[in-house]
Amino acid sequence: MNKKAIAIPVIVLALVIAGVVYYRSSAAEAQNTTLYGNVDIREASLAFRVAGRILSLEVDEGALVKAGDVLASLDPEPLQNSLRAAEATAAALGARNELLHRGYRSEDVEQAKARLQAAQASLAEADRNLVRQKTLAPEGAASQKALDAAQSVRDQAAAQAHSAEEEARLRISGYRKEEIAESDAQLRQAQAQLATARLALQDAVLRAPSAGVILTRAIEKGSMVQVGTPAFSLSLADPVWIRAYVAEPQLGKFAPSARILIHTDARPGQPYHGTVGFVSPTAEFTPKPVETPDLRTSLVYRLRVVVTDPDTQLRQGMPVTLRLEK
Repeated sequence: MNKKAIAIPVIVLALVIAGVVYYRSSAAEAQNTTLYGNVDIREASLAFRVAGRILSLEVDEGALVKAGDVLASLDPEPLQNSLRAAEATAAALGARNELLHRGYRSEDVEQAKARLQAAQASLAEADRNLVRQKTLAPEGAASQKALDAAQSVRDQAAAQAHSAEEEARLRISGYRKEEIAESDAQLRQAQAQLATARLALQDAVLRAPSAGVILTRAIEKGSMVQVGTPAFSLSLADPVWIRAYVAEPQLGKFAPSARILIHTDARPGQPYHGTVGFVSPTAEFTPKPVETPDLRTSLVYRLRVVVTDPDTQLRQGMPVTLRLEK
């Protein structure tokens, strides 16, 4: 038999075997760099921090909103009244506090001194009259009744002088430290109540905390709501995460910051891009949503992939395929 005729089939067979080996190794490599997961979009339950009657609704289910957009508002009149009352109370206590810190006016001090001088003069006159009555009493020139009257007048003058002296001392020394401290505390309390009233008026307007889509609306115009009553459910547009699970042999390939291609059935041939942002330090059994047969009974690690170019086609729970970006 011709040797060339024998060599050709051998070469063909070798090429076929090499192709099979290459295919299997490529398939194994692809399997080792592929994960399956689901879109995990966060949702926020939005509610008013104050109670009241719904005055207006600005959005409905399915609306696209940006951070800061007004979603709904309450009737502000009761809250405005509370704010005005808090402002008046804070103003009154502020004026009183300023008076205590400044002390008494110079005019008040001078008036107190003048009253003290007048009381001291009246006391001196009452002392002289009492001395005269005591001098005349032994000689019979003054009756006991007149002496008693002079003593009474002197005692009253002494009491009035003592009171005037205390008032003058108080005006000169100013208010006590305890009175000033009490006024300071009352003013701080009033200012805190004023800040609370202002915040309550701001909270009468419910705004979107970030961009997203309104999923549900649970309130109607004119209805009464209590503090914390759910009003809207907001699907947050950013960030969009992919929740997936990786086996221990693949941990090195899917380390944090690894670049990922995210494939969906909705956009064949147009993958999204993402990076691994978190890998759980704790192993767990593969959850039921993961459908790959070879991983169903394995211990895996949960990881989170942050999508860098999300759009509205990525929906909560959507299955995706993750592959390492070459």
